[in-house]
Amino acid sequence: MSLYKFESEDVLFNRIEANPRIKFVLHTSSVIYNDSVNEFGIPNGDIALSELATLSASQNPGPYQFITKDSSRIGWKTVSLTSFNSLQFGETMTSSLPMTASIQNQYFALNADRLHVDALKNMSNYYTTLSDHYAFSSSLGDKSTQTLRLFSIPSIFYGESIQKGTVDLKFYVTGTLIGRAQDVYKDGNLIQTEPEGSTGSGSVAGLAYYNEGFLMLTGSWDLNTSHTEDYVGTGATNPKWIYFGAEGATSTDTVSSSYDMEMSGTQYLPVVTMLAHANKADLNHSNNPTYIAYGQTGLNSNPYRADTSSLGFYEKSDLKIKNVAKYAYNNDTGSFKKETYISKIGIYDDQKNLIGVAKVATPVRKRENDQFTFKMKLDI
Repeated sequence: MSLYKFESEDVLFNRIEANPRIKFVLHTSSVIYNDSVNEFGIPNGDIALSELATLSASQNPGPYQFITKDSSRIGWKTVSLTSFNSLQFGETMTSSLPMTASIQNQYFALNADRLHVDALKNMSNYYTTLSDHYAFSSSLGDKSTQTLRLFSIPSIFYGESIQKGTVDLKFYVTGTLIGRAQDVYKDGNLIQTEPEGSTGSGSVAGLAYYNEGFLMLTGSWDLNTSHTEDYVGTGATNPKWIYFGAEGATSTDTVSSSYDMEMSGTQYLPVVTMLAHANKADLNHSNNPTYIAYGQTGLNSNPYRADTSSLGFYEKSDLKIKNVAKYAYNNDTGSFKKETYISKIGIYDDQKNLIGVAKVATPVRKRENDQFTFKMKLDI
């Protein structure tokens, strides 16, 4: 086996930008993610955090995390003080791991407590360079008191950030579009664009926080004055952007309303490109038994096996290599030419441990005057 060291110019590091499309359909208490129904007991609208989450209960009893009780006296908040004190030092406390992620939808009434919204105060003021509507408190609204709705989207759905200009919200009543909000100018402002000429058309219905994965809806105008539903459990009212995604107090409160949420994410995939060279006059010998011409006899009638004894190690030195070169005429053996067929390339670390194998679809014929470069890519 021949070993060759990668030179500095043979290993290239770069990354690929991907923009996966994300779609959520919300209706009453149901959420559908990318138009698919999940299996294996995963709630619709959720995404598995690991392959273990896709196993059935009989296949996967559930991974868990643990803490060992020691002098630091650190434990899970779900373990009571009495239970903690009853444990001996060295004993473990276990807790289940979250196996799925899903979007969170929170409604904040006028002057209601809003810790999650208040946590965005500094970020909101930072983004005022994009739009004045981001200001946490201004003449355009006070996010610490006004009625609004906040969507939290875990990064596992979109990657590094939400792609600017891709957020698209659609509000339906009995299948009819009554409102559409889009990030038209890629500045985070969700502007109502449809129906054309409707109440609120051209107004900012909410904001997108690209890097943090939040959508904040503040539009409080009526999208349809002829339809009412009990969106937040306080009585029937007209549909508004602050009710987008509302499910009501019961499963029948918002049965006529449905919501589409679409966007694209930004994900960066690190890629290592490796160039393996097969130079002229190299890699033209093989230890494969088929490399030797058939029918030869060795020291022990087996040309592939050496003789060993306490006196030495003996191999047959005059075995002939099979001539597989192609010629224009039948039954013409021609002059001997060494040929091999490259089917695999092994990748080793600096300790000569095999860490990867690249296979070609069809073995590549290598003659002594041939020179090849194999390009291998590895997504990290």
